[in-house]
Amino acid sequence: MDFVLHTNHPCEGFCSFQLFHREVTPKTSTFVKPRATTSVIASGSSKTRFLVLSAHANSMDYNNNRTTNQPKGYEKRRKNGVFAAAKLEKIIADVNFKTIEKSPNGNSRSNGYVHDFEDTQSNYHLRNLVRNGELEEGFRYLECMVYRGDIPDIISCTSLIRGFCKVGKTRKATRVMEIIEESGAVPDVITYNVLISGYCRAGEIDNALKVLDRMSVSPDVVTYNIILRSLCDSGKLKQAMEVLDWQLERECYPDVITYTILIEATCRESGVGQAMKLLDEMRSRGCKPDVVTYNVLVNGICKEGRLDEAIKFLNGMPSYGCQPNVITHNIILRSMCSTGRWMDAEKLLSDMVSKGCSPSVVTFNILINFLCRKGLLGRAIDILDKMPSHGCTPNSLSYNPLLHGFCKEKKMERAVEYLEIMASRGCYPDIVTYNTLLTALCKDGKVDAALEILQQLSNKGCSPVLITYNTVIDGLAKVGRTEQAIELLNEMRRKRLKPDIITYSSLVGGLSREGKVDEAIKFFHDLEGLGVKPNAITYNTMMVGLCKVGQTDRAIDFLGYMVSRGCKPTENTYTILIEGVAHEGFTKEALELLNELCYRGVVKKSSAEKVAVKM
Repeated sequence: MDFVLHTNHPCEGFCSFQLFHREVTPKTSTFVKPRATTSVIASGSSKTRFLVLSAHANSMDYNNNRTTNQPKGYEKRRKNGVFAAAKLEKIIADVNFKTIEKSPNGNSRSNGYVHDFEDTQSNYHLRNLVRNGELEEGFRYLECMVYRGDIPDIISCTSLIRGFCKVGKTRKATRVMEIIEESGAVPDVITYNVLISGYCRAGEIDNALKVLDRMSVSPDVVTYNIILRSLCDSGKLKQAMEVLDWQLERECYPDVITYTILIEATCRESGVGQAMKLLDEMRSRGCKPDVVTYNVLVNGICKEGRLDEAIKFLNGMPSYGCQPNVITHNIILRSMCSTGRWMDAEKLLSDMVSKGCSPSVVTFNILINFLCRKGLLGRAIDILDKMPSHGCTPNSLSYNPLLHGFCKEKKMERAVEYLEIMASRGCYPDIVTYNTLLTALCKDGKVDAALEILQQLSNKGCSPVLITYNTVIDGLAKVGRTEQAIELLNEMRRKRLKPDIITYSSLVGGLSREGKVDEAIKFFHDLEGLGVKPNAITYNTMMVGLCKVGQTDRAIDFLGYMVSRGCKPTENTYTILIEGVAHEGFTKEALELLNELCYRGVVKKSSAEKVAVKM
C-alpha cells in the first residue's frame, strides 16, 4: 500500500532566498542537471508499478469473490488490463518529458530533463491540482514531493505561486519559493516576476524589492517594469528613478514600456516639462517612443489646460515617425468637450475620418455625453443614430446619458421609449441605466413604478446594488411609506448588502417625519452599532422629528450628544432647535436666542430673518 508523509514547514517571516549557481548562455535555453548521482531506471520503475497493480488487482478479486460470483473469464480479462496498464506506464516513463515556456525576452525556459516515473507522476498530479485551483492541496502535495526527494516542476510551482498571489496569500507564495529552492530546483526569472508582481498588487512593495535584491538569476526588463509601475502608481517617483539607476548599473536596459511608465508618473507629479526631458533621454538611449508614450504626453498637456498645444502636438506626431491613433484623438476630443469647444470637436471628428482613423464607440460616447450634459438631446440622438454607419454599435454608455437627460427634463415617457429601443437593438440596460430611471421615478413620487422595476431586476439578469436600494428606500421614506422601506432594508441584508449611512439617514428621516421618533432613535443607534458615524444631516433629521412631536427638550439633549460624539453642528442644527422652541410657545425666548447666535456669527443674518418670519 502506497502512502505519503506530510511535513510541516514554518511560514513565518520573509524568506531568505538561497543562491544556486547555474550557467546561463545568452539567448539559449538553460538546462539544469539533476543533482542526484544515481538514476532510477524507468523500466525498473514500471516493474515495481506492475507488482503494485497486480497485488491490488488480486486483492480486489479476493474481496469481490467473497460476496459475488464473477462471470467466466473475468479474472483473465482483469489481469490482461493490469498488464496493459503497466506496459503503457513503461512507455510513458521512457519518454523524455520536456516542458518549455517562452519568456518575454525570447529565451526558452526548460524543465526538460528525464525524470524517473515517480517524479513524472508527482509533477503531473501537482500540475492538475494547480490547474483545478486546489491551491492548498497543491501546496501540501508539493511539501510531500520534496520530502520524498522529488524535484518539482518549475512551471507548476510558478502557477501555484501565481494562484496564491491572486488570492492575496503572498506569504504562502513566498513559502512555495522557499520549498522550490530547498528541493534543488532553480527558479527562473518568470517565477521571480510572478512573486514580485504578487507583492506589488498586494501593496507590499518593500517585500517586492527584497525579492529583487535576493534573486538567484538576473532580473529582466519585465521585473523592473513591474516594480516601477507599482512605485509610480503609489506616487513614489523618486524611488522609481533610483530603481531605474540600479537597473542601468546592472546593464538591463529600459524598453519603451519602462520609459512610458516613468513619463506618465512624471507628468502627474512634476509636470509635462520634466516629462519631455525624460522623453529626450529615452531617444538619446536609442529607445523609440511609441503611440502609447505620445498619448501619455498628450493627456498630460490636456490636463494642464493647454489644449491648443495638445492639438499642435497631435498634428506634429507624424513628423516624429508616429501616427496618432483613435485614443490620441479621444483624449483631445474629451478635453474639447469639457471646455465647451463643440465646433472644434466636430471638426476633429471630421479630420479623424478623412485621415482614415476610424472613430470608436468611446469617441461617440464622449460626444453624446457632452451634448446630453448641455441639454442638446436632439443632437445627441443624431450622433447615436450615426454610429452604425461608422461600424460602431452603441452600448449602455451610449444610451445612459440620453436616459439621464430625459429624466432630468422629466420626460419619463421618452426615457422609457429609449429604454425599449435600447433593448430592441440588442443592448441590454445595465445597473446604471436602471438606477437613473429609479432616481427619476422616486424624485417624481412614482415609487410604485420604481418598486416594480426593482422587483424585476433579478429576472433581467441585473442584480441591484447598494445605491439601487438606497434610491428606492429614500423614495418610500419621503412619501411616508417607511414600513415598505424597512422591508427593503431586510431584503438588502438577506442579499448580504451592507446598509450605509445613506440607508439609515433615509429611514431615520422618514420615521421622524411620520412622528415615529422612538423607532427613529432605534435605527439611529443601529447605525452607530454598525460602526458608522452619523453625520450632521442624520442628527438634524432626528432633531426635526423630536421638535415636530413637541419634544424639543430631547432634541436639545441630542445636540449635546452630537457635540460629545465629535460631530460639529451646522447652522441648520441651531435654526431647527430655535423653531422647535418657538413651536412650543416660547417665541420671545426663541428670538432672543436667535439674536445671540446671529451676534456670535453662528447663524447668518439672512437665515435668521427667514426663521423670524416663520415665528
